[in-house]
Amino acid sequence: MSDTVGLRDLRQNIGPVMNRVRAGERLIVTDRNKPIAELVPLGTPPGLNRLVAAGRVRPALSALDLSPVSMDGGGASRALEEIRGEGDI
Repeated sequence: MSDTVGLRDLRQNIGPVMNRVRAGERLIVTDRNKPIAELVPLGTPPGLNRLVAAGRVRPALSALDLSPVSMDGGGASRALEEIRGEGDI
């Protein structure tokens, strides 16, 4: 079966459609062939968590540090050393 279901079809066949979702199928609901919603089984991890669970992405090993870096008297090389924790701070 397709992974989309029209809004009219959903209204007329809510029981069978929900049985498909209950069985683990993910369905995109369309209105006039435009996606408007997604039906997923309860407990499906949202967004990024779903991609991690599917093995499509890997989570970051550490948080991104967005603190400002001083550029006083050392240029880009000095800034990289500071970011990496290699220089004299």
